[in-house]
Amino acid sequence: MIKTILHETTRYPAFQAAGFAAKFAFPFAREVCRGYGCDVGCNRPEWAFTDIDGVPALQVDPALGEYDAMNLPPGHFDYIFSSHCAEHLSNWVDALDYWQTRIKRAGVLFLYLPHPTQTYWLPWNNRKHVHVFTPVLIRDYLTARGWENIFVSGVDLNNSFCVMAQKA
Repeated sequence: MIKTILHETTRYPAFQAAGFAAKFAFPFAREVCRGYGCDVGCNRPEWAFTDIDGVPALQVDPALGEYDAMNLPPGHFDYIFSSHCAEHLSNWVDALDYWQTRIKRAGVLFLYLPHPTQTYWLPWNNRKHVHVFTPVLIRDYLTARGWENIFVSGVDLNNSFCVMAQKA
């Protein structure tokens, strides 16, 4: 049985309201995110990204410790993974610009973002979200900032999309 929720006039799978959206992106992220990495916004330790070799990412979330999106642990990362976090940040451009300075050359940025087709994730319906992202907007931002090998998916069954890019 598929459990659903109703928002306005549209039904969505109930799992979209349960949290831990990152699990839908993990298979793709594990293909490109390896080494010394960081999961920004994982919310809970058991939801943090672990690469294909079983190496856990550093967990960065104000609820979990001293670090946050604008204050990452020391060092330069092979990757930064972030799922359903950027839409909560007061200034996502500043955050992603900062993350770019913290990723090693040829390192990977992997984002999993809510797609605007999910109406209850829009900021006027969900006050925890302060931004709306589209695949085109994120691709344009990454291109303008000089990222290479930019790949942006379409909307998935979690009404989200994946973005991966490599630092030049």
